[in-house]
Amino acid sequence: MTKAGTRASNSAPAAGHALDVLELLARRGEPLPAATVARELGLPRSSTYHLLAVLRERGYVSHLEGERRYGLGVAAYELGSAYQRQAPLQRIARSTLDKLVDATGHNAHLAVLHGRDVLYVIEQRAPKGPVLVSDVGVRLPATLTATGLALLASLSAGQIRALFPHADTLVQRDGHGPVTMSQLRSLLQAVRQRGYAVEDGHITSGLKSVAVAVLDHSDHPVASVAVTFRSELVDDATFGQIVNAVGHAADDLSVRLHGQTRPPRRPAP
Repeated sequence: MTKAGTRASNSAPAAGHALDVLELLARRGEPLPAATVARELGLPRSSTYHLLAVLRERGYVSHLEGERRYGLGVAAYELGSAYQRQAPLQRIARSTLDKLVDATGHNAHLAVLHGRDVLYVIEQRAPKGPVLVSDVGVRLPATLTATGLALLASLSAGQIRALFPHADTLVQRDGHGPVTMSQLRSLLQAVRQRGYAVEDGHITSGLKSVAVAVLDHSDHPVASVAVTFRSELVDDATFGQIVNAVGHAADDLSVRLHGQTRPPRRPAP
């Protein structure tokens, strides 16, 4: 383990031990008994069983009951797959976002869903565009952002329930954001009907965002394209042009990433 990793483990031992378990299972390449995990990592058996139970509950570890062994779970695979998807996504998307900035004259960014948050992976700033909090590497609650709402609206009802099993999992900021599951469902239904998501002043006062999801061949959202602008600078006609530009950028990425041809978009009203 690196010195940085040691410091992280010392300051957050439970998190460090959980990562140690995952790294061990990945290195060995085959399911291991809990006793072997405890011995290899120098952990008490009781702590090891607790870690394995938590990781199993979250899907990062699977338990082979007949063999009494533990291996990597589906969530660990999905995490690795998400990284593999993001690398080409960032390379391919940058030119699309450059064109989007040129077409609209406003900041453009690309985000992916990360649990209940969105993670911003690209930001292309327009000349004299505002400085945004949604810089590369920043995570924000998905339910408060246009990028997040566009992604969530493309998920199934079951996936939404898994992410937000009860109202306590919803986040509010300065009085903004849904407070009940019914409100969240209504928000997402409105996004589906419009074909795009909007956020106005929830993250930064005076700034408005429009976002559209990038879909793969199975209509699963892999990312979200957005444009952010000062509300007072955009009238209704210009707003419609921005919506159409964002939609075309999302469609372009769907085609370039997955060969997914989307039906022609209706122009925004």
